[in-house]
Parts: sequence; C-alpha cells; structure tokens
Amino acid sequence: MNISGVFPPIPTPFDDHDQLDRAALRFNVERWMRTPLAGIVVLGSNGESALVDEDESRAAIETTREAVPSDRLLIAGTGRESTRATIRASKEAAKAGADVVLVRTPSFFKSEMTHDVFVRHYRAVADASPVPVLLYNFQRVTGVNLAPATVAELAQHPNIVGIKESGGDMAQVSDLVSLTPSDFQVLVGAAPTLYTSLCVGATGGIVAAACVIPELCVKIYDLTRAGHHAEALAMQRQIVPIARAVTTGFGVPGLKAALNLSGYRAGLPRPPLQPASSGALETLRQQLAALAQPAASRA
Repeated sequence: MNISGVFPPIPTPFDDHDQLDRAALRFNVERWMRTPLAGIVVLGSNGESALVDEDESRAAIETTREAVPSDRLLIAGTGRESTRATIRASKEAAKAGADVVLVRTPSFFKSEMTHDVFVRHYRAVADASPVPVLLYNFQRVTGVNLAPATVAELAQHPNIVGIKESGGDMAQVSDLVSLTPSDFQVLVGAAPTLYTSLCVGATGGIVAAACVIPELCVKIYDLTRAGHHAEALAMQRQIVPIARAVTTGFGVPGLKAALNLSGYRAGLPRPPLQPASSGALETLRQQLAALAQPAASRA
C-alpha cells in the first residue's frame, strides 16, 4: 500500500456539551479534501485520542470515512495500552472504514517496554489487523522510543507497512530509512523537519501544520520530490513558526485555535486540556497573517 504524501493529523471537534461534533468533523474533512492532501489521519495524538471514548472513536472514524473519497487514504489511530485492546480497536477501525491503522507504542509500564516486548506486541496486532499497520513512535509524549533496530525487525512483517516517526531526530529518521526494506515507508511527524526528512528518504509526513496550511505543506513535498530544493527549503523556513506553534509551542489547544482562526470548526480541547491563552491566540493570528502575505512582501 502506498502511503506517501502529506497527511493532516486532524483534531477531534467537541460541541459545547463536550460531545463529539460530527457535523463539524464532516465540515472540516470536506474542506481538507478540497486540497491536495493524500488523505486524513483521525484519532492521532492531535485528535486527543487518549481522551476519546471507544464509541466516540468509532463514530469519528465513520464520519471521517463518509467525507474522505475512496481514492484517498483514511488512517485511524488505534494504539491502546494492551495488545488485546489494540487488536480490538484495529478491527473496529477497519469495520468503520479505515484503510490503515496507526498504532502508537504502549508506554504506561515504561521500564518493561523492551525490544522483545515491542516486537511481540506489534506482530500480534499486525497478525490480527484486517488492514495494514503503521507504527507510531512519539517519544516526547510516550516516554519510550521505538528504536530503529526494533523497527527493522518489525518491517519484515507483511502487514506492517511503515512508521510515523515524530521525534524530529534526523539521525533516527535516517536510520529508519537505511535499516528497513525499500518498500517500508517512513513518514515524519514534525513539520519543521519535513524537507530534511524527505531529503534522507522519508516518503511523506503526518504533520499538524498540514491541518492549518495544507497547500504549503504539500508544496514542500512536491518541490522536494521534483528536485527543486532551493524553493522547498525557502518554503520550509516560512512554515517553521506556525509549525512549532501548533505543536511544541501551544499544543493541541493551539492547533484548535489556529484552525478556528482559519475558518475550520475545531471547537475547544477536551478537559483537562484548556483553551489557548489570549497571548497564544494573538501569536497565532500574527503568524497566519504573515503566511497570507504575498511572497514579495515577506522578502
């Protein structure tokens, strides 16, 4: 399965009663699908997946599938702490219309998460999943690292087709590319390193910035693949401020705020997360306004 390209890891909108807002979700996805994005990632970290109930997860996948054309991919996050629960979630996601499942590392028992444990976990999930599995490594959030050597072993499984690597460590991205088979796909989860990652062999990105500025992120991908490196690098530099703001800067609340400012219906984060501060909102407004200026005025 080809999962190259740029994908937005979309937020999950909640209404004023803290319920899944399916109408807002459908509105957002339909808008994203009018851009050149390769598909949609639902219920990733930016989708507040850790705060979403199982019945909401299925509803979110079903609603997203309704708005994603069959010729574009729907990737659904199904990582859970137990192997059993991850398998169940992956099967449910497939029934709801997911083309691929994105499986984060279990992490509660951090000291027990060894190479052998990860290999057994992911092989069991891949054996049982009706759709291909995309590994998901996000050490900043989980506190555990899926090492390149472990990924290389897992890449031999026919139903494990790639990895989302969100660490931003270019040495690790390079190792993932060099240690795995040529058909194993490495996607990065950090927009500030999108251009560099593509240069060392990554096949795409699942980046929060693509939710807010999808055309620019896809343009970086297209320019890099076409060998127009000076233009791609210039555009990469332009997106770094907003890319950092909606991830390490202001987190999920910042991403939702940026989307609301851009005309999407992202709503508020689910407690215990709190809305973005007034200072964050002003910073985001300025960054979005700067990106909206003609290139000549930015020079």
